[in-house]
Amino acid sequence: MSKRDETVADLIVSVFRLNGALIDTGNRLVADIGLTSAWWQVLGALDLSPVPLPVAHIARNMGLSRQAVQRVADLLAEKDLVRFAANPHHQRAKLVVLTAQGRAAVKDAEKRQRPWARDLMAGLSLERISTALDVLTHMNSNLAQAAGEADEYLAAEEK
Repeated sequence: MSKRDETVADLIVSVFRLNGALIDTGNRLVADIGLTSAWWQVLGALDLSPVPLPVAHIARNMGLSRQAVQRVADLLAEKDLVRFAANPHHQRAKLVVLTAQGRAAVKDAEKRQRPWARDLMAGLSLERISTALDVLTHMNSNLAQAAGEADEYLAAEEK
């Protein structure tokens, strides 16, 4: 294995570890306001969108499975953090709409997240943070393309 391949493998493992740590820390950060990282993620996606979204769009935007987002949306609806509304573009795919309580929960989470994120990135220049964002964005784009190619490869192998 080349040095580049080893470094890429180390980066991927680091991203996995970081993802787990972010989810765990996020859970602790918002637990006392009645959220989990998964709930916060879906509420945040809705808050960022200028319009209500169906579950499938939230899932695609966040890189999650539709089924996982549906489970979270159902739980959020039970807690009155979101509600479902008719979708004029699709009869069965209801729109997920933030309630006032859901919007307040997102704002509470964001208030906690900002200082925590500043502390997390302490000592890193804007340039290094931007470079890291560029690398992760590029990896995500390549991964999306590779997923489609992998599906085609697996389908061909099954024949």
